[in-house]
Amino acid sequence: MRDLWRGSWATRIRIASGLVLMLYVFLHFINIGLGLFGPDAMEAFQEFRQTLTRTFVGEVILYAALMAHLGLSLWRIARRGTLRMPVWEAVQTALGLLIPLFLVKHIVFTKFAHEMYGVEDEYSYLIALIWGTNDGLIQNLLLLVVWVHGCIGMHFWLAGKDWWRNSIPTLTGIATLVPGFSFVGYLVEGRRVANEMSDPDNRTDLLTEWNWPDRDSILSLIDLSDTIWWIVAASMIAAVGALAIRRIAIKRRSVRIKYVDGPEINAPKGATLLEMSRTNGVPHTSMCGGRGRCTTCRVIVEEGGDLLHPPSPTEERSLKAVGAPPGARLACQIRPVEPMTVYRVFRPDGSMRRAHASEGTEEELALIFLDIRGFTARTTGQLPYDVVFLLNRFFDAIVPAVTEAGGTVDKYLGDGFLALFETGDAKSSAQAGLRAVQGISAALEQFNAGLKAEGIEQLKVGIGLHLGEVVIGEIGARGNAPRTLIGNTVNTASRLEAKTKELAVQLLVSDAVLHAAGYETTGLDMRELELRGVARLLCALPLEKGTDLGPLLEQLDAKQPVAAE
Repeated sequence: MRDLWRGSWATRIRIASGLVLMLYVFLHFINIGLGLFGPDAMEAFQEFRQTLTRTFVGEVILYAALMAHLGLSLWRIARRGTLRMPVWEAVQTALGLLIPLFLVKHIVFTKFAHEMYGVEDEYSYLIALIWGTNDGLIQNLLLLVVWVHGCIGMHFWLAGKDWWRNSIPTLTGIATLVPGFSFVGYLVEGRRVANEMSDPDNRTDLLTEWNWPDRDSILSLIDLSDTIWWIVAASMIAAVGALAIRRIAIKRRSVRIKYVDGPEINAPKGATLLEMSRTNGVPHTSMCGGRGRCTTCRVIVEEGGDLLHPPSPTEERSLKAVGAPPGARLACQIRPVEPMTVYRVFRPDGSMRRAHASEGTEEELALIFLDIRGFTARTTGQLPYDVVFLLNRFFDAIVPAVTEAGGTVDKYLGDGFLALFETGDAKSSAQAGLRAVQGISAALEQFNAGLKAEGIEQLKVGIGLHLGEVVIGEIGARGNAPRTLIGNTVNTASRLEAKTKELAVQLLVSDAVLHAAGYETTGLDMRELELRGVARLLCALPLEKGTDLGPLLEQLDAKQPVAAE
């Protein structure tokens, strides 16, 4: 449960005060809903509720929670570098700003009326005061706004917990029924009070019972309500004004941010990196809304990290909790003032727009299929984001060997990928593929050495390298046609990779690759393999490690000349 309270002191106070206010609203809903069973049930529950809220300790806790929650929210708005935010956060923020404006009149005509003029502010009094008026609609809307605001906050506070996600259908039903129950109780009690107030004798008795404020008292309460409303409104205007002034002040200076596999932007200094991303439309995951309570916005700072301010205790705790590597920082916590190059660990998926091609092209290319062995079993029970982080680290280490050899990764396949080598002709493509598998194997050894030092189980891979005719084209509707490889060569390379598991080797290189690269296979330990879905037997060279391929090819170079073109 300790991770539920991760964050700065301000975040913890905001969570605690929000829970206090959520409980208060929930009790209000239940109290009003009991009007369905009559005024006695409402009054009995109100007496119980006020033993919690009308005592000195209860009032201190309640009003301190209200002031702290509002104050911290306004302070957070004033310190923002931008108002760009996810839709859910924008809705929650907007509702949170409406609440105090709606709440002022309610507090004045209940708590203040009770303290100043001795009004018995039981629910029947309040309903009689607002029944059939615009204030009645506003007060019911207030409860609904507070409830929705609180439910959004609760969800994004607990969204990372499995038990919460599994309970969402049930909790959604409860969250819907509670305000519905309250509204029905309000209607039933409102009609009852309206009927009693329509009788002159009953009306007089009720006004006396409630100690109904006279005309001057009501005017005084209205003046007080208006004064407090303007004070609250002025506080909100000041917070938004501070944000505007802050924006004007920092907009005069900007800092360059370069995203690996992304754009390069210029953003005003003073904002957090997450705010910079959002302002410039750069996709950036942030599950907790930029409060430093999760690490889904984390980045690896590749350049400029030494010029950043050190992590705060909040950021340091969060990064330590996930075992983040050196150079990792939280985008919602750092405020760059010097140029930086960063890599977003978790990048939201987005479609890539490509030019539409009506015809494909046929080429003879070398292909690599790579897959991590037993990855599903080893990651069972791990947090999804941690699994993604491990995969990203793996690909960061392995893929450069492909690109340095002249290849490109065509697509990522969960815990593997398909790479191709478009180098101009079959020979250079085959040679590039051979260099790439050697580089992949060497990079894997270094990567596994790092995992071993971290106490993490090492990874094993299977690699299939094959060469043949493929058709390359963009298949799909115009403007949404991803690049696709078609042909038996793709399937054969995939089956080769799958066969490495059966043979307990890391690499299988087809004879087509070796021949195209200029090597004779006579004398090599070639195997005839029957591959599922492939019509003919295929000869391939099995190797326990890809790094064994280099010495083997050197021996072949020494013994035989490369065949002339």
